[in-house]
Amino acid sequence: VRTQHHTLQIETLSRVEFKDITGQLERLIERSGIPSGQCHVFVPHTTAAVLINENNDQALRQDMADFLKKLAPSTADYLHNDGNCDAHLKAALIGASKTLLIENRRLLLGRWQGIYFCEFDGPRRRDFHVKLVAD
Repeated sequence: VRTQHHTLQIETLSRVEFKDITGQLERLIERSGIPSGQCHVFVPHTTAAVLINENNDQALRQDMADFLKKLAPSTADYLHNDGNCDAHLKAALIGASKTLLIENRRLLLGRWQGIYFCEFDGPRRRDFHVKLVAD
């Protein structure tokens, strides 16, 4: 199989949340049989994103949330005033997609890296798409 497409669901429990999806992606890759290639992750929501960052210290998630809150506070006077403009701005900063490398049926990540689904307008049930492409 040269390519596989998967749609996964995720439940977020708070307005801003960083959920580690590294394990889910690794399990998909293991089951895929693809030894080498790319893993594309795409979030089809304008108030959510996908992030690659450190996954060793959970305090970093709170630091990231606090940093983004300073950049785009929920209480600012936005022209787009439906109550979630800050979520749109945060998602735009982080980005809706990432491409990762697969080698030996594993994600090629740095020692401390993990992949996070970033929720900025929760709690919600969200989807994200994963496309695995063999070399």
